[in-house]
Amino acid sequence: MSEVDVAIVGAGAAGLAAARRLRERGVEALLLEARSRIGGRAHTVVTASGHPVDLGCGWLHSADRNPWAGIARQFGFAIDETQPGWGERLVRQGFSRAEQEDWFRTREEFYARLEQAASEPDRPASELLEPGNRWNELLNAVSTWANGVELDRLSAHDYHRYDDTGINWRVREGYGALVERFGAGLPVRLSTPVTRIDWSGHLLRVETPAGTLAARALILAVPPSVIAAEGIAFSPALPPARLAAAHGLPLGGNNKLFLGLSGDWPEFGANWHVSGSFARTRTAAYQMRPHGLPLVEMFTGGRLGLELEEAGAEASVDFAREELAGIFGSRIRAALTPLARSAWCSDPFSRGSYSAALPGHADDRADWAAPLDERIFIAGEAASLDQFSTTHGAYLTGIAAAEQAMSAAR
Repeated sequence: MSEVDVAIVGAGAAGLAAARRLRERGVEALLLEARSRIGGRAHTVVTASGHPVDLGCGWLHSADRNPWAGIARQFGFAIDETQPGWGERLVRQGFSRAEQEDWFRTREEFYARLEQAASEPDRPASELLEPGNRWNELLNAVSTWANGVELDRLSAHDYHRYDDTGINWRVREGYGALVERFGAGLPVRLSTPVTRIDWSGHLLRVETPAGTLAARALILAVPPSVIAAEGIAFSPALPPARLAAAHGLPLGGNNKLFLGLSGDWPEFGANWHVSGSFARTRTAAYQMRPHGLPLVEMFTGGRLGLELEEAGAEASVDFAREELAGIFGSRIRAALTPLARSAWCSDPFSRGSYSAALPGHADDRADWAAPLDERIFIAGEAASLDQFSTTHGAYLTGIAAAEQAMSAAR
């Protein structure tokens, strides 16, 4: 049985950040990663068209303070600072100025009610919708993209606590490629899923199919959904409150589909964002020609994202063609060629896209993030109290967990 100062379970953004910080401090650490690659839910692939696309995280949210922006520049990655223009969808899809103003007013009033509800008992965010408002379905659809779930499955407190500067950039070579470059050279064992963590003795025992690793401290950088599904056993069993917190932070159903786009399309410019529908929750968001490339990115979330994932690739492509034909005309159907898609809910090492607290469970983030036995430290986007669902939130929790683990490992 080998031994290290700190074992890190999970080589996503959080685990890699922790490992890099420990290496900088001269602490011996080893990453154990179940997948055959590093990066976790940050994953860039190169399509048959030769273009890199992000199947996982794609936006440098809060880019003006996001540490990955500086890391990208350090490694020579190109940052596209074009703002997404999500708020321009209505004008581009033919809504009048009065309708646009009505939407923005409705949205701001909803956010104001979220702020007010922060001082009241927690409840589903859906209860803050104005009854009968024409924009309620759009507010719900936006939640599926932003939070991964519909408003009836979302804590109002959790929604309000998310802290964002509104600055969103993209990495041209891919966010996942950046995270992978950041983790290059770190000590990692790939295709090594952790099956059990024994924290009963003086040393932690981390069991894998390849053998057992002993450690003085451990950083658990896997989603709470994996723990809730008992993907890793603990001996002794986790305290009931910790397990309850994992169940209170399920991951949403966000997925992406990338389509090649052929022909000339003067109907839209580069980086245009459109919505499949403004009148129903069960709809997708589309980015037309991201970075000016001949691509379309479809983004789905919530129940629709899960439904299309379960239905398979062909169902996703048919859905995209149908919605886009409704916007740009039927000729776009033949111009779209499927290239790549994600399926995060069926991935046993993530079981979803990113975390959202269930109604009444916003405080589960603090319970989930708390150290266990002063030797096991939690990292990952779900452990961030106000920057959850983001790669920079994961990074910051990884740094914090590394600092804690250093003291425990001495």
